[in-house]
Amino acid sequence: MRAVRATRQGGPEVLATVELETPTPGEGEVLVEVAAAGVNFIDIYRRSGVYPMRYPHVVGTEGAGVVADVGSGVTSLSAGDRVAWVDAVGSYATHQVVPEARAVPVPDGLELTTAAAVALQGITAHFLATSTHPVRTGEELLVHAAAGGVGNLLVQLTTAKGATVIGTVSTEAKEKQARAAGADHVIRYTEVDDLAAEVRRLTGDRGVAVVYDGVGASTFDASLGSLRRRGMLVLYGASSGQVPPFDPQRLNRAGSLFLTRPTIGDYIADRDELVWRAGEVFQAVAAGRLQVTVADALPLEQAAKAHEALEGRATIGKLVLVTRA
Repeated sequence: MRAVRATRQGGPEVLATVELETPTPGEGEVLVEVAAAGVNFIDIYRRSGVYPMRYPHVVGTEGAGVVADVGSGVTSLSAGDRVAWVDAVGSYATHQVVPEARAVPVPDGLELTTAAAVALQGITAHFLATSTHPVRTGEELLVHAAAGGVGNLLVQLTTAKGATVIGTVSTEAKEKQARAAGADHVIRYTEVDDLAAEVRRLTGDRGVAVVYDGVGASTFDASLGSLRRRGMLVLYGASSGQVPPFDPQRLNRAGSLFLTRPTIGDYIADRDELVWRAGEVFQAVAAGRLQVTVADALPLEQAAKAHEALEGRATIGKLVLVTRA
């Protein structure tokens, strides 16, 4: 099989396409012929060493494809089934062994490339809006990177729940994308001196109930400053860098604020929860209620180019790697 490995800790240049022996599924595992793999910031964190990993390792945690073989003890899947997965390392490859507990059915009518593009980010947006902070009708929210993969889905999911959404973006093209997703207000953060003040102006100085922040270091202070009393900052990523340590008394002084740093593994630890979240996301996409934008579908061999584009925040929508031209 062909696979993309991070040969050592470093930048995109450490990614190399190699030939490896196709694995055999063990007990409770399935071998999947991969159609497409999603490209995510967690792949970058693991490649660069932000998240500790052994090197070399095959990159990627999300994908979709067709089951080619099943190991002993597998009861819910068979050869020929179309599946997608998240949180299973090794997706940048033509074949991957996936635990049965991590593989979920892809419904008829949903293309595998689309399933790979929405699995991780869709489930992430789902748990953020339904569980981390259950969004209610009439709430005012701030979504950073509202044209990005998770951000764009969050805008769609939360406006569908009746929330008023303020999105932040960097360019005119991304503003159009955020508004098309349903954002009520869009702030180009490159054109305002005080982002938190602009949020407060838009909310009549109330501040928002929750900030969904996947950007991290460059937006953290503005996110805190945008919250209403007892509001929640949901820090779910760090595309601009990790947030430095800070004094928790800041939460006290700013109005008894809440801060959480959720990770997907804790919201899909139970297979029933994983299947529920993935099922709702996939059905919404298949029915046209949730729109997925695939920014580009690149061959495996261009994984480094995909990482460079994602790190440079040069994409609108999701990047995927495909195994066939």
